[in-house]
Amino acid sequence: MDSLPSAWNGEAGGDDNASSLRPEMTYRDWIEAYGLSPESSPALRRRIRSLPQHPLISILLPVYNPELVHLAEAIASVQAQIYSNWQLCIADDASTDARVRPLLEKIATSDSRIVLTFREKNGHIAAASKSALTLASGDWCALLDQDDLLPPTALAFVVCEIKNYPEARLIYSDEDKINEEGLRSDPYFKPDWNPELFLGQNYINHLGVYHAGILRDLGGFREGFAGSQDYDLALRLIEKLRPEQVRHIPRILYHWRAIRGSLANAIDAKPDATNGARRALTEHLQRSGIKGQVAACRENPARHRVTYELPESPPLVSIIIPTRDRVNLLRRCVEGIREQTEYDRIELVVVDNDSTIGSTRDYLAELSREKDTQVLHESGAFNYSRLNNLGAQAARGDVLAFLNNDIEVDEPGWLREMVSPVLQPRVGAVGARLWYPNQTLQHGGVVLGLGGMAAHAFGAVPRGSRGYFDRLSLQQDCSAVTGACMIVRKDVFQETGGFDEEHFAVSYNDIDFCLRLRERGLRVILTPYANLIHHESVSRGRVRTPEADEQFFREAAAFRKKWGAQLLSDPFYNPNLSLKAPGFALAFPPRIAPMILPFASDVRLRSAELAPA
Repeated sequence: MDSLPSAWNGEAGGDDNASSLRPEMTYRDWIEAYGLSPESSPALRRRIRSLPQHPLISILLPVYNPELVHLAEAIASVQAQIYSNWQLCIADDASTDARVRPLLEKIATSDSRIVLTFREKNGHIAAASKSALTLASGDWCALLDQDDLLPPTALAFVVCEIKNYPEARLIYSDEDKINEEGLRSDPYFKPDWNPELFLGQNYINHLGVYHAGILRDLGGFREGFAGSQDYDLALRLIEKLRPEQVRHIPRILYHWRAIRGSLANAIDAKPDATNGARRALTEHLQRSGIKGQVAACRENPARHRVTYELPESPPLVSIIIPTRDRVNLLRRCVEGIREQTEYDRIELVVVDNDSTIGSTRDYLAELSREKDTQVLHESGAFNYSRLNNLGAQAARGDVLAFLNNDIEVDEPGWLREMVSPVLQPRVGAVGARLWYPNQTLQHGGVVLGLGGMAAHAFGAVPRGSRGYFDRLSLQQDCSAVTGACMIVRKDVFQETGGFDEEHFAVSYNDIDFCLRLRERGLRVILTPYANLIHHESVSRGRVRTPEADEQFFREAAAFRKKWGAQLLSDPFYNPNLSLKAPGFALAFPPRIAPMILPFASDVRLRSAELAPA
């Protein structure tokens, strides 16, 4: 299976880069508080009994020289499911351990739902998985590794999802790890379908459940992808699906065993898996007609990076910079663009809002005489939305780059890294990572509901941190990005109506704009490969007047009234994660109905055996 990094909370192998960011609770405490046993959830059992249909789920289990005790426990975890209409399809890949076959035959004899095939020649995991698929007669196929565990409620939640979303064709869940001592750690609470993030890591992974018909139409698993055969399968599958056909169950429905040689235990345990994943990604881009290259993620080489190609004649980019006095900030911003940015086709559109200082006015006059530079003047009260809209109207470029005047160019390739994804189909806007001058994070995407309304994810983490399961170091979809550095195609900006001057003159205009993009079916992307310095609010200062406070609260109320329902559920942020900034700690309590909370139990664990913090 394509591997995933440890969570940043530091438990059982967490990310050292973020070990100082401790969750509100330990995972042990979280499970003890919210991990109900299946026996204590009669509502779930009643729900299963009331289903009009009980689809057969075929569980594919490839086997090769396993630890026998681990294999027996994996099979026992299937037999312990409270949903009983399953089929376990086991394909032994010519194990050389003579004890394996008798054990499998003995177990299969005791349960008619277990079917076996014994391959005569070892073909590795893809071939074994394909053999297991030939045994499957179910409507759906779930993937299970030979030493992992399913909690007893796993299939019950899956069939409920199938009932609720009959158009679904691919279903995945959250997961955690279990070590050789049976101690659980590193819960990965995943986002809903996030196509850009999926190009950086196979976060679908476990528990993955696939519609059997489409699985067979695709030809099942392909060989030659060494440990990433399920990533290749999922990439081929999503090419055939609409986004709403990919469903996420925000519950721990899989325990990934971290043992010696396992991908769960060490990211480089099976380096061929990374190479196989990149071959699968490269072929996915080719099949999808996307011109791009696949390489290692800059901050974690085990993860992946897609670099989209620019057209032979790159578009003219109009960089729109609202400003007022503070000529030192504007000069630094402009000089960084002119002297350090590696993108040739640039137009500057500076929108001045009543600058009065002579040196600023002189510099603006100087800029207005330069080639490919426009200087506009707008009088009146500060209205960020209006200033940017004026700049957009005057812009000659097909691509608009909104940039605050307190932004400092930090990397020469920043603009190329933002323009190339915004030209992709169905992408509405692209944002960058912004850093304070002290090299802590100012912006890494916006999470709805975080901090009570909406806030920047990973606020103030040090540069070099990869974030929760590498979320800060990978390209990804998000609900919104800051307007301090945002790239939008001009036609998209105009069709969406630009920034809302009337209701969000100062605050929330960028988030409102991004949410309107998403309403139209357009995606908002954050790229970690564009990094700039943001001297936030320096030009306007942080001194608040009663009038400014009144305006802020008025705009906040308007924002909550307009988008309140969406603020309760960011699709790219798991409801098991806290809404307390900077985010990505365990939620206390989770924001899901009590009847369907994640369950902690499995075939061999009790809460007293959980790993210490």
